[in-house]
Amino acid sequence: MGFNLGDDSTDGSRDKGESLRRGWTTGACATAATKAALTALLTGDFPDPVTITLPKGETPAFALNRAERTGDRAMAAIIKDAGDDPDVTHLAEIVATICFGAPGSGIVFRAGPGVGTVTREGLPIGVGEPAINPVPRQMMRDVVTALCGEYGRSADVQITLSVTDGEALATETWNPRLGILGGLSILGTTGIVHPFSCSAWIHSIHRGIDVARAAGLDHVVGATGSASENAARALHPELPEIAYLDMGDFAGGLLKYLRAHPVPHVTIAGGFAKLTKLAQGAMDLHSGRSQVDFAFLAGLAETIAPERGAALRETILGANTAKAVLDLCAAENIDLADAIAVRAQGSAAAILRGAPVVPHIIVVDRAGGVVARTG
Repeated sequence: MGFNLGDDSTDGSRDKGESLRRGWTTGACATAATKAALTALLTGDFPDPVTITLPKGETPAFALNRAERTGDRAMAAIIKDAGDDPDVTHLAEIVATICFGAPGSGIVFRAGPGVGTVTREGLPIGVGEPAINPVPRQMMRDVVTALCGEYGRSADVQITLSVTDGEALATETWNPRLGILGGLSILGTTGIVHPFSCSAWIHSIHRGIDVARAAGLDHVVGATGSASENAARALHPELPEIAYLDMGDFAGGLLKYLRAHPVPHVTIAGGFAKLTKLAQGAMDLHSGRSQVDFAFLAGLAETIAPERGAALRETILGANTAKAVLDLCAAENIDLADAIAVRAQGSAAAILRGAPVVPHIIVVDRAGGVVARTG
């Protein structure tokens, strides 16, 4: 949940020939810090680097940034390296403080400074629990169980996770909207961050839908950016904060999850160019992964107004941007934005495949004004 809401014109693409470096999740870093601190409690020494085994068998090693043992507690800290992924937690310091608990207490997780607490239903962790997701919890349990077994101790261990400056970093994520208060989440399913896979963003969309469903909402909004979200908010002032999903470019990620976890109504709000891509059938609206088809726009203009559209065909085919085409058509009184909204609605319905979800579309211009909507 480490991505923030951008504007509707953000590109962010890279040269496809450039090699991208993978990184490690907060969950992997927390597991490594936990192993280092617990090892110090059991042996008196911190392993540095510390090696862990990830769910798919990889065995990365992590250098310690800080380590300290005082009395019956040990602390180890690791700097998260997200590789080339644009995540807000890149270079964040993940800290694990470990102490032994009372006999029979088992493995207990605590949220330290900078790690959030769950306050809303619908997330994979219960209300009142620290925002440490199931897979990282299991990774840490496995480490604790193995180490304690190796040294003949019962696995009665308290793990307190912290993220330095995590509360400030969390304001740039979805956590406040999802009801995770006080800091960041400890995330990850494989332990590995694949650059620009944007799996964390799609994961956040899914959790947002889960929270909305748990709250009984019958309408959610997926926006491509801040301008389109603001336009949707003006049209739907009745909807609470948790109804608004930072969809970004991942229309497919939103709609496919709704197909299996339906909410009665979904509104997709976005700029003309991005929704043109959805109208063409694209599910990823990023400029580096799908493009506006100007022949599609020319054909659509001709369908709306055969004579005027035909006269514009060559000009449309030679246009530099989707906005230029929209302006050309507007000057000829051809309502291209409305046609795009209708076709984008049809594409969304096709992705939903008959699920009990009614899609609605809002098309905005670069100033955030609504130029077309369905429903």
